[in-house]
Amino acid sequence: MIHAAENYVAVRRAGGFAVVNAEGLLRSFVRFATARGEHHVHTATAIEWAALGASVAQRDERLKTVWRFARFVQAEDNRHELPPPNHFGYHKTRRPPYIYSPAEIGRLVDAAFHIGIPGSLEPQAYSTLIGLLATTGLRIREALGLRFSDVMSAGLLIRKTKFQKTRLAPLHDSTAAAVERYLTLRRTVHPHREGIFITDDGRPLGYATVRRNFRKILAHAEIAPVAERWPRLHDLRHTFAVRALENCPDGRQRVGQHMLALATYMGHANIVATYWYLEATPELLRDIATAGEVHLLGGRR
Repeated sequence: MIHAAENYVAVRRAGGFAVVNAEGLLRSFVRFATARGEHHVHTATAIEWAALGASVAQRDERLKTVWRFARFVQAEDNRHELPPPNHFGYHKTRRPPYIYSPAEIGRLVDAAFHIGIPGSLEPQAYSTLIGLLATTGLRIREALGLRFSDVMSAGLLIRKTKFQKTRLAPLHDSTAAAVERYLTLRRTVHPHREGIFITDDGRPLGYATVRRNFRKILAHAEIAPVAERWPRLHDLRHTFAVRALENCPDGRQRVGQHMLALATYMGHANIVATYWYLEATPELLRDIATAGEVHLLGGRR
């Protein structure tokens, strides 16, 4: 079964899927089944192995990993059983995103200068990073992975990130100017390093470090937790999507075109993923109420 699992992982990886976690889980399952003398997927064994997960979410993910693998190998060998993917009854819930106000984003950009030594590169790096995420909706790892060669006159070239896609992210003139001001300083610090966002000693800014320092930036910006949960850096991407929708043009057809353009800009595989990022705000609800009123009055206001 190990060869079938390796083949499955290779096919998934060739299709652009990130399979690091799935590969590890499958290897664990194959070892578990092989120790029992089994060479095919059996439902009872899959459930017993998946039940070793520490939480319901982990048990669900373990079983779904085997289910996807079994569905793949069953096409060539029907001796593999297909376990029930929803055996543990887990339902993923969406954590409500925090939608930053324009004033809060401004305070975050200013508060970033409290990170590191004043006047050094890192405060500038954090300030520019936050501003870039807020105005482009880039994924955090996409921004952290930018290199000098990715900065083009037409925008930022986002290379093979999620779903192995490469796309061009145009920048507003004000954002492009802010990025260029940072790059002017960045070129004087470790000029032979290609990464745009680096520490003062030349190391790439890592996600874990940025996430930890962002909590400090929130405190300096006087943005408090909501329901005991701190706003996240990733919520800047949600905020970008919501503000883009608020600026959507009128008309059903134009709204559809706007949403398709937004999905493409954000690097989503389909528009459903873009909907995931949207959240009701007072501005959107007011627009919906106005549109409903116009509809009920037959187009008159």
